[in-house]
Amino acid sequence: MMRVGNAPCSWGVIENVEGSRITWETILDEIAATGYAGTELGDWGFMPTDPEKLKAALKERGLTLIGSWVSVSLHDEDKHDRAVSDAVRTARLLRAVGGDEPLIILGNDPHRDFLRTTRAGRITPELGLNDEQWTAFNRGADTVARAVREETGLQTVLHPHIATYVETPEEIARFVEGTDPDLIGIAFDTAHFAYGGSDPLDALKRYIDRVWHVHLKGYSEAAAGKCRTQGIDGVAAVGQGVFCELAESDIDFAAILKILNEHGYNRWAVVEQDVLPGTGTPRENAQRNRDYLRSIGL
Repeated sequence: MMRVGNAPCSWGVIENVEGSRITWETILDEIAATGYAGTELGDWGFMPTDPEKLKAALKERGLTLIGSWVSVSLHDEDKHDRAVSDAVRTARLLRAVGGDEPLIILGNDPHRDFLRTTRAGRITPELGLNDEQWTAFNRGADTVARAVREETGLQTVLHPHIATYVETPEEIARFVEGTDPDLIGIAFDTAHFAYGGSDPLDALKRYIDRVWHVHLKGYSEAAAGKCRTQGIDGVAAVGQGVFCELAESDIDFAAILKILNEHGYNRWAVVEQDVLPGTGTPRENAQRNRDYLRSIGL
C-alpha cells in the first residue's frame, strides 16, 4: 500500500541557518499531528545526525524516515568524488535509522546556475548540457548510485527539478536513457515535471518502471503562465504561487494515483508544499493537503 509522508521543506526549511527557523522537533510533531506516516530528512545537519537520537525521535512520534535529498554536481566529473562521499554519508545515516527502505534523492543544487534559474519553466536546448557534460552527468549518477548500494544497500533516485540540468522532457529522457535502470530510478515530482514542460500523466505512464519515489506537489497553470510571460525566475515563481496547495492544483491527482495503483506502486508519496504568503501556517497547509488526499482515496 502506498504511504503518505511530508518533508521539512514544507515548513520553509531550505538552508541550515541555526536559530532562524522552526525546530526539527516541532516539525516532526506537526508532521505526525497532521496525519503523515513519515518524513524526509531535510538538509544535512538540520535533524540529528546521531542515528540513535534520530531513531528515538521518530519512534516517539510514530514516523518513518523516508529518504533524503543530496545536492550534487554530476555534470562536473571533478566533483564526482564529493558527490559519492556526500551521498554515502547520508545513506549510512538513513540505513542506521530506517533500515533498507529509505532512498537517496539526487539533484543538482537548485538555483545555483544563473541562466537555468532565470529561465526556469522555459528552458531551451541551448541552455542545456552538451554531449560531454551529459556523459559525465549520467556516468556520475550511476557511480553515486552504485556506491550507495554497495556501501549501504539503499537505492538512489534522481529528482528532475526546475533550475537544475534535468528539467525539460528532453532532459529527463536523456537521463533515463543514459543511466542504468538497475542502479538508479527517478523521483517523480508532479509540479516540477509540469513546470518543466512535461505532461505529468503522460510522463508517469512513460517512466513508471523507473519511478521509485513520488512527490505530490500542486501546480497552478495560471501562475506558471504569468511567470513564463513576464520572465519571472524560478525563485520568484514560487512566491507567485506556481506550486500551490493540492486542492487548488491543475494536476489531476486522482488520475496520478490511479496510474500508480494500477502499476502496483507501493512506495512513498511525499507531499511538498512551499510556504506561500497568505495561506496560513505550514501546519495548516499540511493538514489541508492531507485532508485533500484522503478525499481522493489516499
